[in-house]
Amino acid sequence: MEASKPQESEVRIEHSLNNKEKEFVARRRNDVLQSLKKLKINCSENEVPNIALLASGGGERAMVGLLGSLDQLQKAGLLDCVLYLSGVSGSTWCMASLYQEPDWSTKLETVKDKIVQRLSGPAVSWGDAHAKLKKYYYEKDIFSLTDVWAVMFVTTIVKEVDERTLSDHWDQKSKDPFPIYTVIDKHSKQSQDADPWFEFTPYEAGYSLTGAFVETSNFGSQFENGRKIKNQPEIDMLYLQALCGSALATEEKEQLLEKIKEFLKHAPPTKKKMVEEMEKENTNSPPIDKSHQVLMDLVDMNLSVLNGKDPSAHDKVIRTALNEISEGQHQLSFPKKPLNPSDKEAAEQYMKQYTVDVFKGLSNFWPFDLWASIFDCMAQWIWGRKYDFLHNMKDEAVPSALLESETRDYEDAGLFINSSYFSVLREERDIDLIISLDFSEGDPFKTVTKAAETSKKLKIPFPEVNVPNGHSEKLKDFYVFKGQNTPTVIHIPLFNEVNCGDKIEEWREKYKTFQGSYSAEMITDLMEVAGKNITNNEDNLLEQIHLAIKMHQ
Repeated sequence: MEASKPQESEVRIEHSLNNKEKEFVARRRNDVLQSLKKLKINCSENEVPNIALLASGGGERAMVGLLGSLDQLQKAGLLDCVLYLSGVSGSTWCMASLYQEPDWSTKLETVKDKIVQRLSGPAVSWGDAHAKLKKYYYEKDIFSLTDVWAVMFVTTIVKEVDERTLSDHWDQKSKDPFPIYTVIDKHSKQSQDADPWFEFTPYEAGYSLTGAFVETSNFGSQFENGRKIKNQPEIDMLYLQALCGSALATEEKEQLLEKIKEFLKHAPPTKKKMVEEMEKENTNSPPIDKSHQVLMDLVDMNLSVLNGKDPSAHDKVIRTALNEISEGQHQLSFPKKPLNPSDKEAAEQYMKQYTVDVFKGLSNFWPFDLWASIFDCMAQWIWGRKYDFLHNMKDEAVPSALLESETRDYEDAGLFINSSYFSVLREERDIDLIISLDFSEGDPFKTVTKAAETSKKLKIPFPEVNVPNGHSEKLKDFYVFKGQNTPTVIHIPLFNEVNCGDKIEEWREKYKTFQGSYSAEMITDLMEVAGKNITNNEDNLLEQIHLAIKMHQ
């Protein structure tokens, strides 16, 4: 009998581009060549520079700022010269909106207006949000706070539930730059013993510098030694936007608890009797039964402990309500005892166990599994957890930590370096010119200086970054960093003396990262000021493209 052939691995470990990406790049480079000719820039096919446009994080500020910048790049004829568009955090929210429309770069004015109208329009309904939360919970193995953040926060900014997937919304013949969405591996970032930079493209998801990838449609499925053993739904664009843009929540438990409280307040009733009562009364304020109210009180109790306040009043209300709900059949087994809120560690442990006990009391009276899971994720602070597609593989080219764990946690790259340099610095992408749009809050040079420092440690070609004296205070709108045998890096800070005059601080204060969704007027104003960074530097951008071509001559 002929021996059966070993199954081929579904995981790709090699430092090369995906074949489909290679095909796209070859065709796109030809399109760039034609675009350069329109700009009166003549070069041969071999001299066409590979240009990557990077967009930093920064919440809705980054989303709107990127949209305004792209609009002006398109009007200047420069957008068609870009090979890759790579973003982190809030910039990916803009990318997700753009790539809904095939060939968006050829009709950007129309697409832009459509996005602005949506962003300044009504929020996603509580019913639709609740339905999506349940779908996330019940349709896959691993649930985390990223699912909660997607439904309770990201939808309030992007004003939609985007259920498309990254792999099914990309046409190989697209006239748009190739999209790269970037996050980081939380464990690798903390331990520094593995590659933290993780990218998503329409074809593959994986570790940028290690060179370990899986088909994007299979990311999240369970793998064993390179073979898929259990299928999971492909992550949709709403979840991807939450995965990329979770920096706002990952250090702010209070903010997330407030979102949960608001969601509970408006979440639709689940009991048929309550729905009938709501319809009978014809009111938009559904009655909240006692079990629902217990969850509200539990959130308030968690907030009290988090803020170092005495939670005993909430404790009393919860115990009384549980006693009434169960008609005396269940009371909290967790003992009443004085809690010292100033001892944060002890208080946190107390609330973890207390919360578990409350859900035991609700188990017979409430479809509690979803909310129990949410509170459990809160207690363990689990974000972006997925099966590790490298689990139990044997490959010396991959850090051992990535081969051993059954799951990995992924989070906003803005928590490490707030720009996606290391997705385009892959040697095989052979980038000549990086245009970095920086929408960060705080130090306007932090992303590029940190990228330079990290590149030096990793021996990745990157120019020296020497910020001119005084420029952190008197900020310009265009900086160029060059080196021998390195890509040229153009750094464009959002708010600067050229487009804001002496009102930089006023602009920064108006568009903070931690704030609610923008009004239509705020969106228009921000797009305009971001666009000025492009229109004021068209000649400078063209000059750097010329110089990039000369490098090939």
